[in-house]
Order: sequence, then structure tokens, then C-alpha cells
Amino acid sequence: MKSILLTGGTGFIGSNIIKHFSKNYKIITLVRKKKKYKRVHNNKYLYFKDPKNLKRNLNHKKFYAVIHCATHYKKNHSYSDIKKMIEANIYLGNIILENHKQLKFQKFLNFTTVWENFMAKKNNPANLYSAYKLSFSNIINYYKKKLVKVKFYNLYLSETFGDNDKRKKLFNELRRNYSKSKMTTVNSKNLRVNVINVKDVLSGVNILLSRNVKTGNYSIKNKNYFDIYKLISVFNKNRDKKFKLNWKSNKLIKEKIMTFKKIPGWFPRNSNTEDLIKYIGK
Repeated sequence: MKSILLTGGTGFIGSNIIKHFSKNYKIITLVRKKKKYKRVHNNKYLYFKDPKNLKRNLNHKKFYAVIHCATHYKKNHSYSDIKKMIEANIYLGNIILENHKQLKFQKFLNFTTVWENFMAKKNNPANLYSAYKLSFSNIINYYKKKLVKVKFYNLYLSETFGDNDKRKKLFNELRRNYSKSKMTTVNSKNLRVNVINVKDVLSGVNILLSRNVKTGNYSIKNKNYFDIYKLISVFNKNRDKKFKLNWKSNKLIKEKIMTFKKIPGWFPRNSNTEDLIKYIGK
């Protein structure tokens, strides 16, 4: 059975990767906190105090692939966030890449954000978080030349949703407030969002792990944007219980997204209107 080294396994995307891929791969998940985690077959949590001691902790371990989901996200950072953001978004991944001679991985999957190229403008980070992500993408470009036998994949994500998502995101807030009959404030009646089900993210990862796909930058995004007002209107139709909403404005809010290649054979099959309605209505 092939082995995968996973970072960011306690986050939304990473925890879903463990749940889905531990059936067919042995996974070692790097964690910074020493505590009892939920046991999953074929998944082992490996504690490391700081990135400097990773080489010792991973001694004699070889991997088919690295899936790098680790991140420290702050939309608006403070001074105290800087060290954590550098360690998660740059330093950890860099240490793993530098230890390729020991780890022998053949594929490196890096999850990043469309905010690297905010409003579809190349190398235009929206905030410090995305600036760090952009910096790490440039670091990968260096290692592409150095590690010519490794397949590198940068996966550009926009918004995501799915079961077991505890993040403070719009669709999670809608879901929670609807179940409690509470008011939800939405930025605009003309809000358009591009959002993808985590199930479709996993299907893209599966293709990259199981097939011989060329190194490159790949978009994992929906083909369509969702009009939130229309989505809620469809949801409310023929329901006794309606959403309680406060629309802050009528301003058109639609983030342009730079499009990269689509993963060969990939299509978002679980990210349509019906899927979103089912999710927020649970």
C-alpha cells in the first residue's frame, strides 16, 4: 500500500482527505499539538514540535506523495499572526521539499488560494495570507527545476463547503441560523459566489494520485457562480419555514477568478444548486 505524507490534516480539507483516502493509502499526518485524535484506519498522527525536527521524526520513512494542506488563514492579520503564517504557509512545506532526498516522494500536491491572483490579476495577492501562499508557489517553481522527477500540482481553491465543516463561512452560517430560526446578515442581495463541494475536491485529488497527470497549476472551481438571493428564493419555495435574512446592500459583489487548467477527466458533480440547498437545509 502506498504512503502519503499529509499536512493540515486537522483542517476541513485535510480531515476529509484522511477520511476518504485512508481506505487505499497509508497516511502519516503531521500535527503540532500533542493530544488524542480520532483514530482512523491506515492513518497515523505524527507529532513534531517545530519544523526543524521533522527530519528526525521522518527518518527512514518513504512516501509516494505529499499532500500539503497546512495553512494559517487570517483574512485581516495582526502582528501576532505573522510568525504562525510564515511557519504554516511557507516554512513547513519548504522543509519537506528540502528533505526530498530522504522522503523520496514522487508527487507534491499543494493546496493554495485563488486570492494569489485576486480579481483575476496575476501575482496580485489580496492580503498577507495570500501573499505567503504566492511566495510558496514561487518556492515550488524553484524545486520544480531541482527535483525534475517529481510531479508538482498547485491546486487553486475558491470557496468550499461540505459535511463536518466547522469554519465560519457563509453557507455554514446560513445552515446554523436556519436550523435555529435566527437572522442571517448577508453583504448584498447581489452577491455571487463560486463554491465547490469538498467531495469534488477529493475527486480531483484522486485523479492526481492515481493517474499520470502533468505537473502544473490546476483550478478546482465551479463552472458557474451562484446568485445567493436566487438560491435562497429557490430554497424558500414551498417551505413553511423560511430564511430570516438581512441584506446589507444591493451592490454587485462578484470576485473574478483566474482560471488555470482543469484536471484531466475532472468535473464538479456534487456542487450544483440542489447540492447547496440540501446542505444548508440539513
